Amino acid sequence: MVHRKRAVLLAFFFSIVLTTGCSPFVENNTIEEIAPVTFWYVSSGGEGKLKISTLVPPLVKEKKRLLTLQVELVKQGIKQFNLINYRELKAGQTRMLLISEELAKQGVISLINTLLTDPELSQRLYLAVVRGNFEDYIRNQLNAQPSLDYFLYAMLKHYEKHYQGEMTIVNLHQFMKKLYSRFSDPILPVFKANKSSFTYEGTAFFRNDKLAATIKTMDDQLFQLFDNDYYVKILAMPALSVTIGRVRSTVHMELDANYSSLSIKIDLSGRIEEYRGEKNILYPEEVANLTNEIKSYLEKNTKALFKKMQQEKVDPLQVGNLSLHPFAKPLKKEEWSRYWQQMKINVDYQLHLQPLINIKK
Repeated sequence: MVHRKRAVLLAFFFSIVLTTGCSPFVENNTIEEIAPVTFWYVSSGGEGKLKISTLVPPLVKEKKRLLTLQVELVKQGIKQFNLINYRELKAGQTRMLLISEELAKQGVISLINTLLTDPELSQRLYLAVVRGNFEDYIRNQLNAQPSLDYFLYAMLKHYEKHYQGEMTIVNLHQFMKKLYSRFSDPILPVFKANKSSFTYEGTAFFRNDKLAATIKTMDDQLFQLFDNDYYVKILAMPALSVTIGRVRSTVHMELDANYSSLSIKIDLSGRIEEYRGEKNILYPEEVANLTNEIKSYLEKNTKALFKKMQQEKVDPLQVGNLSLHPFAKPLKKEEWSRYWQQMKINVDYQLHLQPLINIKK
C-alpha cells in the first residue's frame, strides 16, 4: 500500500513537470523579468561624499521623479531614500549600478564589496560607467519616456542576449571574478550622457578597481573579437572605405618560454557588405588587393590595441593565464605585470572574406 502511494505521488510529480515543459530544478527568472526595476547612479559628491540618484516609483503608472542625495555611505543613501519616498525601495529591485567616470577613476572597490555582501542583490546586476551628466539626461527624458528606468535595463539585457559584439555588457559577478583573479583586469561598458541622448561610447579598462583607460570605435570593435563571443555584427573600417558584416574570429595566443613575446594568430571570416573605395571589386585581383589592405590594417590596429593595454598596465584578455603550466609555480601578479609591459607583440590575421555580390535571386 505504501509503495502504491509513492508511485502515485511520483506519477503526479512528473506529470506536473511534463505539463510545464521544464525541469523543476532549472532556474526560472520570470519573476525577475516582471518585477519592478530600479537603478542607482553613483557619482562623487565632493569632500569624500557620494551622490546617489534613482527614479521613483519603479514600474508604477504614476509620474516618476528623480531623487538625489549626498551621503557618506551607500546603505545610508538607501535608508534616506525610504524616508523621503512613500513607497519603500527594495534593494532586490535594483538591476543596474551606473557609476560616474570621475568616481570610477577614484576606485570602486567599496561599492563592489557593498553589493557583494548584500544578499538581496542579484549578481546579474548590470554595471556601467557614465561619462557626462546622467542626471540632466534623466530629467530631460522623463516626460517623453516615463519608463526610462525599465528601458535602460531592457536595452542592456537585449544586447547581452541577442547582439553579442555590439557592445560590452558586464554584470556584478563577471566584474568581481576578474577583479579578484590573479591574471586579469575587469572591464565595464562606457556610456555618454547629455540632455538629449544616452549612447554607447566604448569599453573601460580597470587597473585593479580604478578606471585606467577607455577604448572606442575601431579599438572597441577589435576588442569584441577577442573578448565577446569572438563576434562582431558590423566591422566598419572608414579608413579603407569598407564594411565587413557578421565577422567571426578564432584566436590563438602563444607565449614564448621567456615571456618576452606574444604571438597572436586570428582566423577571421565575414562578408564584404559595403565598399566605397576606388577599387573595382568585381575583379578577383582587386578583391585580393583589398583583402591584403584589410589584413595589414587589422594587424596594425590590433598591435596598437595590445600596446595600449601594456602601457596602461592592464590585462583584460587574461593573457597571463598562458603563463600557467602544470607542476610549475605560478608567477606573482607583479612579476607578470613586468613581463607584460615589455613583451613584444606579433599579430597575424588570416582572412576568409566573401566578396560583395548580389545574393538575391
